[in-house]
Amino acid sequence: MIFKNGRLIFPNGVRDGLDLLVEDSLITAIRGQAPAMGEQIIDLEGSYLAPGFVDLHVHGAMGHDTMEAGAEAFRAICDYHATGGTTSLLLTTATAPMKAIANVVRAVRDCRSSIEQIAGVHVEGPFISKARAGAQRVALIRKPTSKAYAPLLEHCDVIKRMTIAPELPGALELIDQLRANGVSVSGGHSDAWEDDAREAFEHGMRSVTHTFNCMSTARRRGIDRVAGLVEFAMSEPEIMCELIADGHHVSPTLMKMLYRAKGARGICLVTDATAGAGLPNGSKFSLYGTKCITEEGVCLLADRSALAGSAARMIDLIRTMVTKIGVPLPEAIVMATDTPAFAIGLSNKGQFKIGGDADLVVISPELQVQRTFLRGNEVFRA
Repeated sequence: MIFKNGRLIFPNGVRDGLDLLVEDSLITAIRGQAPAMGEQIIDLEGSYLAPGFVDLHVHGAMGHDTMEAGAEAFRAICDYHATGGTTSLLLTTATAPMKAIANVVRAVRDCRSSIEQIAGVHVEGPFISKARAGAQRVALIRKPTSKAYAPLLEHCDVIKRMTIAPELPGALELIDQLRANGVSVSGGHSDAWEDDAREAFEHGMRSVTHTFNCMSTARRRGIDRVAGLVEFAMSEPEIMCELIADGHHVSPTLMKMLYRAKGARGICLVTDATAGAGLPNGSKFSLYGTKCITEEGVCLLADRSALAGSAARMIDLIRTMVTKIGVPLPEAIVMATDTPAFAIGLSNKGQFKIGGDADLVVISPELQVQRTFLRGNEVFRA
């Protein structure tokens, strides 16, 4: 298979006049344009070609939620997000009893060979702050004791990322255990002071979850003004920041501030999409027992008091970064590809790499997804 007449998006710019060759699901060559010699030709007709998008934080879509712990739900979620260019994602749990979370992890283990978009699980809660719960169920939040999290440590081959509040008693011990087992640790749903965040960083925390949302910011402690998790993350070069760039979770000014502080290599665009993604306005859905509704293209708690995840796809976030924030397209693509892939150790994803997986997205000049390919197989066509 040979992709011709496209504008290839690399981290350092857009390049014309190149062919990209795919064989046996892998990228085998990127070369100057040449006559095809028996290959299947994909004529891109001047559209952009980018690596497939990697979303580290997906709860659901089309009325289905990760917590259903079944192949039908997982397939529906992956199919919907493929329409936005996502070829790898972490199915993300909600705060729930440990048995329910373990059921999700086991179901993912059973399905990930047949649903290739699934890169693993992101466990978000229950080890979070009740003061920063957001749409998570406060009654199900738990302290990170060794007894509580022991069942999850048996599944570190499937769990790729865990969000925890670093200030909780026992959090540092959990971070140590997760890092020893190769799991990315992300601070989030947290009321941490900067010294709590720094201590977690010293133990191996290298990310924060949906930056600016459900996390502490600068405030007074006694007579001193002290940074929170937001400021620590922005000031520490080794911390990667998730960003829900849907235009609702974070204002343009805050997005610009984060971009200036972190750059493309420090930001992972994430949808944080819930089951309402893809549903018509007025649709009702549940976030593990919390009643929610879609309205004006966003997901809300049923009483409309707060956001409940997003209804966005990755291409929507990229479009926001380019058109509203002024980020160059190649850098916005990096935030959706190479940076998140690096964050969870997906070495064969997120870039045009010879020998890497042929996960590819064809994007129109108007930044709409036209076609999505997973390991060389087309999984979506507009």
